[in-house]
Amino acid sequence: MTRIRRGYVARRRRTKIRLFASTFRGTHSRLTRTTIQQKIRALVSAHRDRGRQKRSFRRLWITRINAAIREMGVSYIYSISINDLYKRQLLLNRKILAQIAISNTNCLYMISNKIIK
Repeated sequence: MTRIRRGYVARRRRTKIRLFASTFRGTHSRLTRTTIQQKIRALVSAHRDRGRQKRSFRRLWITRINAAIREMGVSYIYSISINDLYKRQLLLNRKILAQIAISNTNCLYMISNKIIK
């Protein structure tokens, strides 16, 4: 009986996994089983942390806007200002408002005066 030569599919799959895990340390980049486990773990962490990153940036923007609004001296707080923005139908999201609060506080002051009136 002649020897059967295996195909290249499994080798190609393992090579692809090894390329993904090439920057991992120690055994996690060398052995196939641990490489596969670490790849799954890395992808799970990446998926989870994308949502966390969105939440943390939103918290940062809210903090910056609130600090800038309170700094203006007007007895005005974040939640009321956002509510008034929606009532006036000014389409400015929190990211843009936070950038305005950092770079140009006069502009934010003008926006808050516009929504108060």
